[in-house]
Amino acid sequence: MIFRKRKRSIIRLLLVEDEPLVAFDTEHLLSEQDFEIVATVDRVSDAVATLQAGHDIHLVLVDVRLADGSGIDVARAAGERGIPSLFVTGDCPPEAELVGVGCLYKPFEQRDLLQSIKAIEASRAGKVPRRLPDALRLFSADRGNEAPRVSQTPDATIQQSSVPGRE
Repeated sequence: MIFRKRKRSIIRLLLVEDEPLVAFDTEHLLSEQDFEIVATVDRVSDAVATLQAGHDIHLVLVDVRLADGSGIDVARAAGERGIPSLFVTGDCPPEAELVGVGCLYKPFEQRDLLQSIKAIEASRAGKVPRRLPDALRLFSADRGNEAPRVSQTPDATIQQSSVPGRE
């Protein structure tokens, strides 16, 4: 029997993070896992410019609070191009749910970031993710090709719900 890696649908990432150490560690981790980092930027304006340049980007990892504005604006610009955004933040505002696929709460374990990307991939393929990191919250699928709301119950089973505001 031949074993092979599952083909990924999310490979090319835009990283938007204004904390240099977090950006460096995240970029290093993802590169080691064979993701392609299209760009690592620390400003809303640079992220939007990268998106407008027409790069082939599969997912945007974006902090909410950035030096020159909000990651919400980056996610909005990405969404206009059909690119999903995962907020990687310590505090996920309610409006994030309108423009992103989920929030990964800081601080997080490296494996949680990798599992979060896998969960988004599975959700976008119409599958229920096997396991969600405790630090991840995925949002509703009411906006077309985005991830369905998936949450873990106390017994660690996965449920789906499309009711906004319900976990």
